[in-house]
Amino acid sequence: MFLEPYFKGQRSGWIEVICGSMFSGKTEELIRRLKRAKIAGQDVEIFKPAVDTRYHDEEVVSHDSNSIPSRPVHTAKAILELSDDVSVVGIDEAQFFDYDLTEVCEELAKRGVRVIIAGLDMDFQGKPFGPIPNLLAVAEYITKVHAICHHCGNLATHSYRLSANKDRVMLGEKDTYEARCRSCYGMGNILDLKPKPLDKDKEEKTLFD
Repeated sequence: MFLEPYFKGQRSGWIEVICGSMFSGKTEELIRRLKRAKIAGQDVEIFKPAVDTRYHDEEVVSHDSNSIPSRPVHTAKAILELSDDVSVVGIDEAQFFDYDLTEVCEELAKRGVRVIIAGLDMDFQGKPFGPIPNLLAVAEYITKVHAICHHCGNLATHSYRLSANKDRVMLGEKDTYEARCRSCYGMGNILDLKPKPLDKDKEEKTLFD
């Protein structure tokens, strides 16, 4: 479990990145850290991309239905404009932001702000996603979280898309995506490869042939 660093005297800001596949608990961990910061009496501002309206228009919500109020914004630079006089900034679904996000986070850290970011590290094709790789390079603290593979139960690192849609950004939940380990991800749509049960008529015909 991540514990906040302790500094004697004046501290500088820093960047934390929480990354992993879908259903790995990224947002859950982000909410946990932000709630701890609020308990500590720190001024917290939380942002999410305006495009993400899956659970709520103005809240960051985890897959387990934990939530925290947030501001939806359309661009990364808007975060900088709305972060005056805060000591902690939280950013969810960072992969959906433009590439200015890295520069924005570095500027906030220079101002002494603790920046906590959560996002997918890979898209459905297994490719690095949006500004996340650049953020990983400049972050002081990185937490890689894992889901459980839907098929074999091993640690999952990939987000497998169940539909044929090839758009890089497609919002969805468990009906659209599965968390998979590297091996099951590489097998493709293994659901179609599994033996299908016989329907009742075919089963009876087989029994009496």
